[in-house]
Amino acid sequence: MSFRKYQKVLSIPRVLPATLFMFVAGIPLTVMTLTLSLHVLNEMGRSYFDAGLVGTATALGFAVGSPLLGRMIDRHGLRPVVAVSGVLSTLAWLLLPVLTYPFFVLFAFLAGASTVPTGSLARQFVASLVPLDQRRPAYTLNMMLTELSFVISPAVAILLITTYSASAILIGIGVWRALSYIALYILNWPTRSSEELTRDPDPVRPGIRSWMTPQLMSVFLVAAGALFMVFGTELALIAVLRTNGEVAFTGYVIAAMALASICGGFIHGAVHRSWSQLRLALTMSLLLMPVVFFDGVWWWLMLALLPNNLLCTPTLASGSEAVAKLAPANVRGEVMGLHDSANRLGQTLSTPLVGLAIDHLSPAMGFVAAATGGLVLVGMAALCNLWIFSKKPMA
Repeated sequence: MSFRKYQKVLSIPRVLPATLFMFVAGIPLTVMTLTLSLHVLNEMGRSYFDAGLVGTATALGFAVGSPLLGRMIDRHGLRPVVAVSGVLSTLAWLLLPVLTYPFFVLFAFLAGASTVPTGSLARQFVASLVPLDQRRPAYTLNMMLTELSFVISPAVAILLITTYSASAILIGIGVWRALSYIALYILNWPTRSSEELTRDPDPVRPGIRSWMTPQLMSVFLVAAGALFMVFGTELALIAVLRTNGEVAFTGYVIAAMALASICGGFIHGAVHRSWSQLRLALTMSLLLMPVVFFDGVWWWLMLALLPNNLLCTPTLASGSEAVAKLAPANVRGEVMGLHDSANRLGQTLSTPLVGLAIDHLSPAMGFVAAATGGLVLVGMAALCNLWIFSKKPMA
């Protein structure tokens, strides 16, 4: 391994401040699903399916909004999009705590649709600032910082929710995001490199058939499968700990999972050669299956989840690297937004399906449901790869 790869990436002008800023700006969104779920479960007194439906609405909002906002950024630049969507997103988050359940679902969708996608925007910054041969450590570092926020945020969020309420955290998310939009508008980092701007200052959007290839679809499907597992695991974890009367330990378990993911990501970004995105996601799903047998005590469950989470950051980072390589520069925002939509698709499918498994089978069966859904989506990606291979001319 070569740890100097990270040093070289951070020495590139503007990479360090952009990376740190996007880390800080994205912290509230790491507890979004957790906060929405606990608000519905505790303060509204509704079922896990209802909580999953709210998560689905928010994820659908992100899935619809991310590519549209990305396309507008490609066409109009960063500042106009941040100004308009920032106001709408802030209002939606601030109104959520006072709404009844049907309107809560609707505004959860609107909050997701109008939220500037921090993840895809960070990936755009990396693609515009970092050379192609240095992007793996750059994207891995970005994902490691995202996981670091899972170390910090959930424990603090659970403490605040138990001390005050989930409504207070929803308001905090709105305020934090509003301040992030103001800072992002002022900083205005580039979404295309100087070479790309010089070569094509007024780009024409190419037709979708020229870049929406089976290879890109395969990457999207694996990303959806990985997020299906991540959010399904989180919901199953909440259910198991809540059933055992150990919900206060949720933040600690999630923090340990995130630390394992960071360790795996650090190795992935430092080695000269790593596993493919497909192989990483497949192994991740297989490691999640046996967790169903470790639902007795919170620390035993935590230990069982660590092997699966070692592959979380590498899987997500390899997907970001593949998308950046396949996306043309003049539609990069839209393609990154579609990648974000694929991630949200995994979340959208995960929360209600895993919630049904929890409600009708057992909390621990949520882990099996999460792993099975991930396997199905990864299998669909493998079929895309087989189709690509079959179309290649024989030597």
